Amino acid sequence: MSETRNIDLNSLYSVLVREIENDQVQEIDPSFYRSLSEYLGRLKSESYDGIESKIKNRLVELITQIATLLLKTRIDKVVSQEGPELTNLLDEEKFVLESQQELLERKEMILSATLNGRTKLLESVAKKHKTKPITVRFLKDFDQFVGADYTKYGPFKAEDIATLPNENAQALIAKNITVKIHLEE
Repeated sequence: MSETRNIDLNSLYSVLVREIENDQVQEIDPSFYRSLSEYLGRLKSESYDGIESKIKNRLVELITQIATLLLKTRIDKVVSQEGPELTNLLDEEKFVLESQQELLERKEMILSATLNGRTKLLESVAKKHKTKPITVRFLKDFDQFVGADYTKYGPFKAEDIATLPNENAQALIAKNITVKIHLEE
């Protein structure tokens, strides 16, 4: 579990190879992603000229590819198992898997409500989805409008941030008028 103490391309590659060569999720340092993030942050903040800059950029690219493949491999292993073993998963990976469990639960709820004639539940879910608040940043000025929740919004100027009903936010995002932003929890 000393992989993150001396992070470099070779150690990351070794972690990836060990993960790919085994059917079960392998044990890695609990602070792996945080340490990797710190390493990449330091590397990206360093400035070089000429060939050294190209080497640094290529190193960042390779590390990014390894980290992406490692996370995908570890998650895919758990998802493909019938009775998944979560012991060696890191907290960040468990966070990803929670959303997958929620997806399955939502799918089952909609299917069950549809097949059992629970129209009111379906209407409630649809309304909640339409009006769920989404935070966006405006890229352009935009006039006042009435949202899916029948509330007036705007007018907005470029760079304004607003919380809008999902239906309206998605329409504005699709038209490149806004972008979704994620507020830190």
